[in-house]
Amino acid sequence: MMHHASIRTADIHRAIAFYEQLGFTVQERFTAGITLACWMEGLGGRIELIQVPEPKPAADAFADEHYTGYYHLSFDLTHLAQSLPDWLANLKQQFDQGEASGPLKVLLEPRQQIIGSRVYEVTFLADTDGLPLEFIRVIGDVQ
Repeated sequence: MMHHASIRTADIHRAIAFYEQLGFTVQERFTAGITLACWMEGLGGRIELIQVPEPKPAADAFADEHYTGYYHLSFDLTHLAQSLPDWLANLKQQFDQGEASGPLKVLLEPRQQIIGSRVYEVTFLADTDGLPLEFIRVIGDVQ
């Protein structure tokens, strides 16, 4: 069982606001050395946010086809959403109404993808630091 995925962020308060809009809640706040950090839980997992003093821009893991390393986090919304396009439309509305985390950046609009014997709806968003986040939903089996 994985304990958490750790995300370095330029602004922990903006990142917290972003992930809260996705349904995460802060479970623990702490310091990591001289910087702020927290654990957040939601969408069936736990993330750790760590604020980076004097941050540098992150690599564009989504657009750079030559990038190697960690690529994205993926969240399964099969039991939480009836439709990925509808879920995204509601999320966009939610982000438009709040200003704490900034506008929602969609990297890939929802589309269907066959993976193995299953058909999925897939979309990608970027968090406040540009980290790609994948959201998937099982539609059914390949016929």
